[in-house]
Amino acid sequence: MTKLRQVITPPKTALPIVIFGAGSIVSDAHLPAYAKAGFQVAGICDPDLEKARAILPPGAVAYANAQEAVALGTGAIYDLALPPAAIPSVLKALPEGAVALIQKPLGADLAAADEIIAILRARNIRAAVNFQLRFAPMSLALKDAIDQGLLGDLVDFDAWLALDTPWHLWAFLKDLPRVEILLHSIHYLDFVRDILGNPQGVHAKTMGHPGSSVSNTRTSMILDYGQKARASLSINHNHAFGRKFQACEFRICGTKGAAYLKLGVNLDYPRGEPDELWLNADGEWRQVPLIGNWFIEAFVGRITQVMRFATGEDATLQGSAEDAWHTMALVEAAYESSALPAHPIRTAPNA
Repeated sequence: MTKLRQVITPPKTALPIVIFGAGSIVSDAHLPAYAKAGFQVAGICDPDLEKARAILPPGAVAYANAQEAVALGTGAIYDLALPPAAIPSVLKALPEGAVALIQKPLGADLAAADEIIAILRARNIRAAVNFQLRFAPMSLALKDAIDQGLLGDLVDFDAWLALDTPWHLWAFLKDLPRVEILLHSIHYLDFVRDILGNPQGVHAKTMGHPGSSVSNTRTSMILDYGQKARASLSINHNHAFGRKFQACEFRICGTKGAAYLKLGVNLDYPRGEPDELWLNADGEWRQVPLIGNWFIEAFVGRITQVMRFATGEDATLQGSAEDAWHTMALVEAAYESSALPAHPIRTAPNA
């Protein structure tokens, strides 16, 4: 099988990284990824100084406020690992012309995304959004296979998730009106956009579950690509009947071949299982050996591409905030679709 790209080439030079936020995503994913990439973290800014100090990597400092954190000016990359509501105020504190990485989602809704885009444009801040699934080794390899024409023209995308997600690990989700699509399946919608482009529309239904205190944990979506392709997502986070028939997978078919992706991190979360990529470009299924998983290698790829852009080695910022706005627009449309009544079915024959 043709060798497929799985990494973003490291930059020749690097800038220090300043992180806003000291939550679990920083300690569990950002810091290990940045250490693996060999990038220096200059410091962490969090209202809870002790929390920041507890996870500081060697040589980093804890910042008490944004004014201290931006002292490096445009000579640093600013990593905003923050809840959506905290993003606008921190962006306003960043130096004009800075490069930033913003935690997904890009705001709590599309109106918030509009506000963030307006701030970025007004302050000339070049920002990417941390939809890091695009940069997982399996994702990069799949896109390389597509670019090489191994699958032909893509005609089908199926996402099938039947999981037992431990929502209790995130207590802050309990009172949120939007959970499943905005905070989880948004990754899959962004991934579909990355390989198929923007759909014309969406049919969606999202709902809760009697056994869950979270507002919505199950979703069905159909993305409308006209006659170009069929895209369907079936997502159930309440399949609590043992590992045997649980699943977290994509099936992607083209006119010449097909791909199967297993997203292992969501199976037996947070321990997870290895990701898998299988390709069939000649009538035989072959597994592609992967160099890592969504967690944490995708975080390495995401920050590496931001770093290459910030240092001038890449002319384009992949997964920019401007591009992420379209993912947010798709999310908003999905919630709007879910709130609408379904097409009615006749209940009796015509007389």
